[in-house]
Amino acid sequence: MSQMTWRTEEELMHRVKCSAERRGVSLNEYVTRVMRAATDPDLESDEAQAVRAKLAQAGLLDVSGAPRSRPSREAVEKARRAAAGGTPLEDLVAEGRDERFR
Repeated sequence: MSQMTWRTEEELMHRVKCSAERRGVSLNEYVTRVMRAATDPDLESDEAQAVRAKLAQAGLLDVSGAPRSRPSREAVEKARRAAAGGTPLEDLVAEGRDERFR
């Protein structure tokens, strides 16, 4: 077993400690997991998880924790009705062309 000393700014250290606490693991275990994921994303269980790990490693994955869900049928229908009430794009384009060529 080896040891490592790590120097970083206080704010990053705080975030790392908070992440470990949220996951219910020690700081050492959390850093070990992060280092494994950072150096070997293929440790993930399937291809999608490996891609997510690579995105997370690059800082491109949203980990806000907010669950995503599809809108209800009623919400989609309401949005569809609202969108259908405006001026058709072809009318706006034709109007703009008429004014430009006068």
